[in-house]
Amino acid sequence: MAKSQKVIITCAVTGSIHTPTMSPHIPITAQEIADAAIGAAEAGAAIVHLHARNPKDGRPDQSPEAFAPFLKVIKQRSACVINITTGGAPTMAIEERVRPAATFKPEVASLNMGSMNFGLFPMLARHKTFKYDWEKPYLEGSRERIFRNTFADIEYILTTCAENGTRFEIECYDIGHLYTLLHFAERGVVKPPFFIQSVFGILGGIGPHPEDVMHMRRTADRLFGRDNYRWSVLGAGRNQMPIAAQAAAMGGNVRVGLEDSLWLGPGKLAESNAAQVRQARQIIEGLGLELATPDEARDILQLKGGDQVGF
Repeated sequence: MAKSQKVIITCAVTGSIHTPTMSPHIPITAQEIADAAIGAAEAGAAIVHLHARNPKDGRPDQSPEAFAPFLKVIKQRSACVINITTGGAPTMAIEERVRPAATFKPEVASLNMGSMNFGLFPMLARHKTFKYDWEKPYLEGSRERIFRNTFADIEYILTTCAENGTRFEIECYDIGHLYTLLHFAERGVVKPPFFIQSVFGILGGIGPHPEDVMHMRRTADRLFGRDNYRWSVLGAGRNQMPIAAQAAAMGGNVRVGLEDSLWLGPGKLAESNAAQVRQARQIIEGLGLELATPDEARDILQLKGGDQVGF
């Protein structure tokens, strides 16, 4: 089977959506994040998508100092591709969000392709009390908060990282985000092959219906041509595995991880990121497909290589 036909699994191990009260299995400390990423890679993830958290209370932390300890450990213990977020958290300014990627020059960094309502507040209904005092206001604030990613913000991230050889996991939460990517592509600010991560099921973005998944794929094909981009999907919450299965069957790649979903099945918390990777792997291999290794993912996405990063 040609390398381009193999399926890349990305694992987003902690994120900034879920708060510590929601699951005891969310990695918080640098050691926990490193162990989670390495475990996911050993289970079959070619790429690990990384956020940092304050080790004392689990709140999102986008300082380079928070990333440094686990980046070095992961690189020493695994050959996986390391992807650093520029999304950070919706409460952060763009200058804060880009600093880790600008500092560490990873092979891949994430980039949200548009401003949007990003509704986390429905999760308040699941918990009467919270472990830390920041959690409830953070979730409640999403009723009126806009996750800002203006044209100027996107260009700032692209140009800040332009000389680093970093490629982007281009996160598209709706159809209009594909057209925003087209705008920057036509200007030559970002170049193919694009790694488009279609996100389904976030309140404020496109829904999780199978027709939504197909619509995103068809639109990307029409705008970019299938040879010019690599498509991946993530389904939020309970949508994670059904959407992964659909996308894999359609020739796409998949993203799983505790950033996107805390669950392994109905009412069953995932005890690790590796458990979700193994479940996705079972789906992919059940379809008669093969997983891409980290080096095969580097080839497919035309990455610069792990020896060219700044950590």
